[in-house]
Amino acid sequence: MAAGWTASLAGALFGTLLDVLPIVSIMLIFQLVVLRRPIPNLKRVAIGFAYVVAGLALFLVGLERALFPLGRTMAQQLTDPAFLRDGPDDALDWTDYYWVYLFAAAIGFATTIAEPSLIAVARKAKEVSGGTIGEWGLRIAVALGVAASIAVGSFRIVTGTPLYLYMMAGYVIVVLQTMFTPPTIVPLAYDSGGVTTSTVTVPLVTALGLGLAATVPGRSPLIDGFGLIALASLFPMMTLMGYAQISALRDRRRSAAQTRRER
Repeated sequence: MAAGWTASLAGALFGTLLDVLPIVSIMLIFQLVVLRRPIPNLKRVAIGFAYVVAGLALFLVGLERALFPLGRTMAQQLTDPAFLRDGPDDALDWTDYYWVYLFAAAIGFATTIAEPSLIAVARKAKEVSGGTIGEWGLRIAVALGVAASIAVGSFRIVTGTPLYLYMMAGYVIVVLQTMFTPPTIVPLAYDSGGVTTSTVTVPLVTALGLGLAATVPGRSPLIDGFGLIALASLFPMMTLMGYAQISALRDRRRSAAQTRRER
């Protein structure tokens, strides 16, 4: 067991070093050749580079050893016919998988709330807007969108319906919402889809989709198992713009009520 962990960590360190080297090389070339300036705080930069490589390597090992098996195991347990059926002769349909939909929504919400990229964007949005955009309001709105997307994506896998139908309908809604959403929030809403599909969300969601497609009868992991990430990028745009629209409507009503009182 220890030898397996050591080999995985060594392989991850070597692979991460190779992945990061092109980025470092480009930065060094521009700093030393184009700008012709020495690297400031070279010791701190080197230590930071070592932290980056070690952190990414440990993260990759964690994905391989923990998150992917966890998502696959949960999908297998939740789709076990012995767990879903009331009796031995009962046939399964999409309504019997309600625990799968609930788990998918819960894991989508929890992973998004913990997503480092979303936390960074929410803090910057609050800072730039002078507090007009609330950090927690933005994070919860995006997390609700991801929760809905993973639940809908799980329903799609169970029923076997084509992914493009959900994507087409979703983007029609996004385009319509864009027309009626305050312009200040639209770019942030479009970016929110990208920041949700990052380091924490993607591994668990991918493992869940593949595990679900592998255990639901008649589904193919290759055809049906992927696509949850696409939905996870789509739904946050809808929920965040919806949150902005509700906030704008509430502000207009508050302003109208204040105007009536002043009269």
